[in-house]
Amino acid sequence: MTRFRSAAASAAFATAAMAFVASAQTIAPPSGATLAATCTGCHGPAGHSAGAIPSIHGRAEADLLQAMLDFKNDRRPATMMNRHAKGFSDEELAALAREIAANWR
Repeated sequence: MTRFRSAAASAAFATAAMAFVASAQTIAPPSGATLAATCTGCHGPAGHSAGAIPSIHGRAEADLLQAMLDFKNDRRPATMMNRHAKGFSDEELAALAREIAANWR
């Protein structure tokens, strides 16, 4: 009887673990708008910087993406952007560039 309960408990645990993994795989990545909200702290509202940090409003999607990829891969010197860019996947950087180019004008 103990073996049966142990096997049943193991099966229940395995089923619950697989359901958890499956549900984790269906979580959608953050939207470009959500990701872009993190940029406003330095680049200003809608990318209009009031200080020494460059404004990013009105920039082309391809230029933004290339700059972020260059920061991520240490091909462009920076004090902070290289660290920020490394925290995003290439797909997230593309979503950021798309959002900023389309809506920060």
